[in-house]
Amino acid sequence: MSGFRTLASASVVLRQTNIDTDQIIPARFLSTTERAGLGRNAFNDWRWTSDGTPNADFAFNQPQNAGRSILLAGRNFGCGSSREHAPWALTDLGLRAIVSSEIADIFRGNSLKNGLLPVVLDEADVQALMQRPDDVLTIDIAARELRTPDGRVYTFPLDGFSQTCLLEGVDQLGYLLGRVPDIERYETEHAR
Repeated sequence: MSGFRTLASASVVLRQTNIDTDQIIPARFLSTTERAGLGRNAFNDWRWTSDGTPNADFAFNQPQNAGRSILLAGRNFGCGSSREHAPWALTDLGLRAIVSSEIADIFRGNSLKNGLLPVVLDEADVQALMQRPDDVLTIDIAARELRTPDGRVYTFPLDGFSQTCLLEGVDQLGYLLGRVPDIERYETEHAR
């Protein structure tokens, strides 16, 4: 996973509320521990028809949304069962941030561990952003801000540890491994 300080992108909008992890990545695709390729199955039952052709009405199949890395989603995104495959599928799909008024706690934690930024804003603010999906939003992780082209600035909560991991592009283990010299120095200085 690569770190990032800022992200600038137009948005893909999914207005549905209560999008659960089985809708994000159906259980039948959970037999792998490989992250690569899971994006093909993200939102599978909404993206593809029964014969495997793309559903032209689904947001991620619309040409204007290609390459966008911010998802504006309805309230209670990522609810349901805990599955790390959900953020894996979304990042493999090209997303780097999810913006919603409510993001399920377990999904939020899994996302942060996998380089996907969950941004929680007030419902009215999310609805206003959804009205202008082609606006290029700028998300600044260091400042904990989402900015619009017309100058609106929204702050969002993000704990310091998760912020550091996102900026450095590491997970919890990567963070610890990056501090091995400090850990060894401490152990040497405090040896009995």
